[in-house]
Amino acid sequence: MTIPAALDALSALLSDRLDTGTALREQHGQNEGYFPITPPDAVAYPINTEEVSAIMRICHEHGCPVVAYGTGTSLEGHQLAIYGGIALNFAKMNKVLAINAEDMDAVVQPGITREDLNTELRTTGLFFPVDPGANASIGGMAATRASGTTAVRYGTMRENVLALEAVLADGTVIRTGTRARKSSAGYDLTHLLVGSEGTLAIITELTVRLQGQPEATSAATCCFETVDDAVNTVIATIQTGVPMARIELIDPMMVRGFNVYNGSDLPEKPHLFVEFHGSETGVGEQAETFGEIAEGFGATDFKWATKTEDRNALWRMRHQAHHAAGSLEPGKRTLTTDVCVPISRLAEAVGKAAEDSKAMGLTCVILGHVGDGNFHTGIRFDPDNADERARAMAFSAQLNEQAIALGGTITGEHGIGIGKMKYMQAQHGHGVDVMRTIKVAMDPTNILNPGKILPPAA
Repeated sequence: MTIPAALDALSALLSDRLDTGTALREQHGQNEGYFPITPPDAVAYPINTEEVSAIMRICHEHGCPVVAYGTGTSLEGHQLAIYGGIALNFAKMNKVLAINAEDMDAVVQPGITREDLNTELRTTGLFFPVDPGANASIGGMAATRASGTTAVRYGTMRENVLALEAVLADGTVIRTGTRARKSSAGYDLTHLLVGSEGTLAIITELTVRLQGQPEATSAATCCFETVDDAVNTVIATIQTGVPMARIELIDPMMVRGFNVYNGSDLPEKPHLFVEFHGSETGVGEQAETFGEIAEGFGATDFKWATKTEDRNALWRMRHQAHHAAGSLEPGKRTLTTDVCVPISRLAEAVGKAAEDSKAMGLTCVILGHVGDGNFHTGIRFDPDNADERARAMAFSAQLNEQAIALGGTITGEHGIGIGKMKYMQAQHGHGVDVMRTIKVAMDPTNILNPGKILPPAA
């Protein structure tokens, strides 16, 4: 590996768009998780696919690691250059290339954020529905197979990416998929790359599905005496077939965090935040049915939000959950993780997580997109306190082991990155060997985001 030689060649190619300044490198070594600052050796700013291809050819020749960088909002250290090399920042590749309104799709560059894309779409009557909370880049969302609050209705990035342009480790440019809504033509390379976390190729263009903006939207909050009551309301609502657009569980500790961080005054009890999309009549019927189900499980303190500003305030508060958790026990860090289980096992999984955190003496918030069985936990811990750190890690291990035991997965949307590699073998068994074979075939010199997803071979 000769990183200095690669940087010399890249500097000749990119000039001032290759930056080795300490401050910028440290910025790209930060993360939203609990991992130490890990700066790359340089930050590169490509402007088109051809330039990405040239960068990859140089890095392939010199064995220089390359980590694709969107907005840096991932939670499992995906974007950290743990073996040095370059961070490939896509801030200058942030354009909407085409909007095909009749076919309800758009072609975009990877650096555009979801909020900027929806701003571009505002006059078309369409929107891009995947909402992970953070204003993440579309390329990063595809690379981590992100989802979010609206997945229960509109699906994850897996369902919303139709086609990709990508650059392989040696600089070869490929196109996967088409704008057609289905295909039986060979291996599904699009969905091999969606969720690969930049370990198999660098995404340089995406074709994404769009949805029609709903005629009517209504949101609400309500609270319950127990988490079980709230979760059972979710299960009953889904099984009844009510087409929820969002249905989020907030546990009492998370409510406390919202109250501290936002100055709100929600009762410190389990809450559901819900939203309905559709026609005026349809939304009214959905809301009425949900209200009846929730009241059957003891729901109280219903607050409805039909005005745009009120709904935006509600979901802005929900999207600030990571920062709100940080307002509890100031000075500590948050170990944020997620799992996903079959909907019928959700109450059991959430209840066990709450019991385990309490038994371990840990401050823990629980919330999530429970309409699809996905929930998140945030453990506050002092990284300099060895005992507290060990308890936080032990909680995370138990949470992942339980998810697998219940027929679920170690992550529903955060991805693997660095933080969850240790659980991959337990979930996939010999499937991990197949993944290693694919990795070696597509990246024989191991320069694409090395040290992520796949645990070291025994």
